[in-house]
Amino acid sequence: MSAASGPPDGAAAPVSGLCDARFAAVGDAFAANFADQGEVGAAVAVFVGGELVVDLAGGWTDMERTREWGPDTLVDVYSVGKAVVALLLLQLVDEGRLGLDDPVASVWPEFAVGGKAAATVRHALCHRAGVPAIRRPLTDGDLSDWDTMASAVAATEAWWEPGTRHAYHTNTYGHLVGELVRRVSGDLPGTRLAAVAGPLGADVWCGLPAAEQERCATVLWAIGDRPPVVDVDGLSGDDLMVQLGYFNPPGYSSMGVVNTVEWRAAQVPSTNMHATATGVARIYHALLEPGRLLSPGLLAEAASPQSVGYCPVLGEEVTFGLGFKPTTPRRPFGPNPSAFGHFGTGGAVGFADPDAGVAFGYAMNHVIPRWQSTRNRSLIDAVYRCV
Repeated sequence: MSAASGPPDGAAAPVSGLCDARFAAVGDAFAANFADQGEVGAAVAVFVGGELVVDLAGGWTDMERTREWGPDTLVDVYSVGKAVVALLLLQLVDEGRLGLDDPVASVWPEFAVGGKAAATVRHALCHRAGVPAIRRPLTDGDLSDWDTMASAVAATEAWWEPGTRHAYHTNTYGHLVGELVRRVSGDLPGTRLAAVAGPLGADVWCGLPAAEQERCATVLWAIGDRPPVVDVDGLSGDDLMVQLGYFNPPGYSSMGVVNTVEWRAAQVPSTNMHATATGVARIYHALLEPGRLLSPGLLAEAASPQSVGYCPVLGEEVTFGLGFKPTTPRRPFGPNPSAFGHFGTGGAVGFADPDAGVAFGYAMNHVIPRWQSTRNRSLIDAVYRCV
């Protein structure tokens, strides 16, 4: 992983792909991100009314500009994957194989310890289950061992009584929700995802096979590439919870490991899902088709506010749905109140807007702080100027 401040001086970033003339403003905004906003490599895809109207790739997969970003370039999309792993669990709810208000321990008995017996599937999906951090010290080698990570989540004493508050499960979300998927279906999230994404032609992966890794872009962190050395001895309560949530194991947030073969091959669904922008957009496009991926009633519930309030991890008032985040004035997906999706670290985003018939995906390799950025905002705003 390398630090980056933007593309080197020289020729304009190469841009290729599809941009319908009606959506020229999106193409202009995409090009401007490279020229004016420090974009290094990225892609954006937009469906409107069932039609793919924008499918652009641009820039480079590395800071040295040795390889152009193409339509099949994969990159870590970070928390965009939270909505995807939630979708896998929601499909099992739709099939009647478990209920939203069933205890997690009804299918995962080991989870009942440490004050978590009353935690429900709904709590898990909307960040109220009480396990945003693992208490037992882990190593980066543990990230590749699903059983070790899931067992550590299950053994963790609840940070609060489940259901009484929320805190963003930054990294544990994938192992919490993903293990529920495994307990009910028998398959790890990556296997379930392949069965969903394959028929959609969606290039989205959890646990990237060796044969696909050569397609990956190098992730470039604007703020440096190493997890801080955190002394947790003097910390307690939420302060301890936040630090362990980000950095136990040290590479849980990907820092220091993100461009390794081991990280890309591991299944850390909340943090290391790899995708193309078009792949993300195809999933949200399918969600706009009633009943294709989820029943309309369950999708409406999942996309509606389930937990609202201050989040000590994100440091602000936050609204959570069931895996999906409903649009809010603070983090809007678009102007319509029915829009839902999820941002990822550095600006990656996928969302759907049923009112406008829009499905959107954006992925990039230059990670800048937080979710919403001038880059994704300019692209989303341009889409709505054209709709």
